[in-house]
Amino acid sequence: MRITGGEMGRRVLKVPKGWAVRPTPDVVKQAVFNRLGDRVVGARVLELFAGSGALGFECLSRGAAAVVSVERSARHAAMIRQNLLAAGLPVERFELRTQDAFAAVRQLAVAGEVFDLILADPPFGAKNIGRRSESCSQQLLDLAELPRLLTPQGWFVLGHTHRDTLTVSPPWSEVKSLRHGDSVMTFLQPV
Repeated sequence: MRITGGEMGRRVLKVPKGWAVRPTPDVVKQAVFNRLGDRVVGARVLELFAGSGALGFECLSRGAAAVVSVERSARHAAMIRQNLLAAGLPVERFELRTQDAFAAVRQLAVAGEVFDLILADPPFGAKNIGRRSESCSQQLLDLAELPRLLTPQGWFVLGHTHRDTLTVSPPWSEVKSLRHGDSVMTFLQPV
């Protein structure tokens, strides 16, 4: 796993062992950041389900003003801190919250925080043909507080598996979807 671009491009990141983390593949990250382009420069970014912290680190490397990463596992959060230092990324522009992503979203909304980008690549959900998804990705789309965290021109980039068909309904509008193998990254805006 590497940082794929920006000032710290090619820096290797450690990934927690085991099945608890499914890092966003480098080729998928590259496609996402190619699509985001200059939106990352100077942006305030929220990374949910951080896992290895790779998406947030990619944003820092590409010029984000600040990144808030949320990861529930204390073990994974410790590795994120190690990666931050090892990669030489600016610690003063990075905040790590070790807590549940849904609780963090609610707390950030109450605090009136806003972000230019929200990135989330949560654990994949089950195949859901003939029924509504119950995945973490769907739960994020259904979370009433999440759209309030975005600036008017902000984007929410949500990862999910191709077999997990999400229901995208107001207040969300799909901008674009990128697919690589079974991974899908959907770009959304509040309407």
